[in-house]
Amino acid sequence: MTKIFFTLLFFVGVAGFAQHDHHQTKKDVPQNHQMHEMKSDSTETMHEMHQMSHAFSRNLPMNRNASGTGWLPDASPMYGLMFHENDWMFMAHGNLFARYNNQDFTDRGSRGDDEFDAPNWLMFMGQKPIGKKGLFHFNTMFSFDAATGGNDGYPLLFQSGEAYRGNPLVDRQHPHDLFSELSVSYAHSFTKDMDAFVYVGYPGEPALGAVAFMHRPSSLYNPDAPLSHHWVDATHITFGVATIGLRYGKFKIEGSSFTGREPNEHRYDFDKPKFDSYSGRLSFNPNRNWALQVSHGFIKEPEALHPDEDVNRTTASATYSLPLTDDGWFNATALWGMNKSKGHDAEHAALFEAAWNKRRLAVYGKYEFVQKSVEELNLDEEEFGEHTVFPVNALTIGSSYDVLKLKKLNLAAGGQFSFYASSSRLDALYGKNPMAFEVYLRLYPALMKM
Repeated sequence: MTKIFFTLLFFVGVAGFAQHDHHQTKKDVPQNHQMHEMKSDSTETMHEMHQMSHAFSRNLPMNRNASGTGWLPDASPMYGLMFHENDWMFMAHGNLFARYNNQDFTDRGSRGDDEFDAPNWLMFMGQKPIGKKGLFHFNTMFSFDAATGGNDGYPLLFQSGEAYRGNPLVDRQHPHDLFSELSVSYAHSFTKDMDAFVYVGYPGEPALGAVAFMHRPSSLYNPDAPLSHHWVDATHITFGVATIGLRYGKFKIEGSSFTGREPNEHRYDFDKPKFDSYSGRLSFNPNRNWALQVSHGFIKEPEALHPDEDVNRTTASATYSLPLTDDGWFNATALWGMNKSKGHDAEHAALFEAAWNKRRLAVYGKYEFVQKSVEELNLDEEEFGEHTVFPVNALTIGSSYDVLKLKKLNLAAGGQFSFYASSSRLDALYGKNPMAFEVYLRLYPALMKM
């Protein structure tokens, strides 16, 4: 609990620093009339919104910003703290959950666990125009997961991926690295309808998969990583990535070279870059409410415990965002991912999640289907069969309510319930239909008025 308390103080301190600098420099903010469609209930917020464009295009709105080089719908909500210094624009964003998490609270199996922890992440980014056509952008992202929850991560039934002390992490979500992104990019506008960019990160995120779960508006209220994380968006922390991309109108095509090995258990260091993997992604935003993508990647030896096993990953996703009256939104994401390794059948995962919020209240839910192998669940191959794959279904519903507003930060109280269903062959370990619940306090930036 002490670690959680000091992490909370750190997040409040960063927000206070950004708020202080904003008031010191807002008189220097220039006007940029390409954002004239945005409106706000204060001149201060209006100045903020006029100065910000998309990270990889001077011709797109900032709402399309997502994780890495991915796209969200233009109608997506934005939460953050913004300030300016001359021709620089800076923005801070983050999420902190202080919670009690109990997986299998009915004690139906032997694989559940419970603990107090604090999943969290913090972003700080900045950008400035270069001449009349260029745009420079940097992005940093940090997580104190290892400090607030331990290097073995937090309890999450049927979750898998990465390792700790030579053993696979199963029924636990691994912590994210302290340095989750340190990237720079340059974008050049040829015409209003055509941009090109180059993005380099150490670590960073390649052009593979849907927008990472912590950046999707439909999943911001849920403290947990999805069970499909390593089927869709686990490459969001990659130690060594280079991406080039071209946008024409509503389409974007991009390709990446990156390091396939997932981060190791030492969460405070920098892993060796290898650039031994590659990916490509096609994105299409047909209108302001939708963002669609398909992608494919070859990932060289992602798991440290399986050094000779490469993965071919294919993904597709659709994200929807609809603004409502009175500071409300409806956000939803549907995604599919498939992992295929030599000598193994393809393993599929699908997810649908949605969140509705108005003013202080939010209601959200998620359904997942994932095919987990004997290897993924660390089961005895002789007992269950070497190539057996088990279907896992998980349904989560939750709600949160903003109980306190602190300057430009919100403090919400919430909770959620999860129901799991899998093969009866796993009942001896998990019990039949294990259930989980969580209660939490969430600290996050206020909505930026549009």
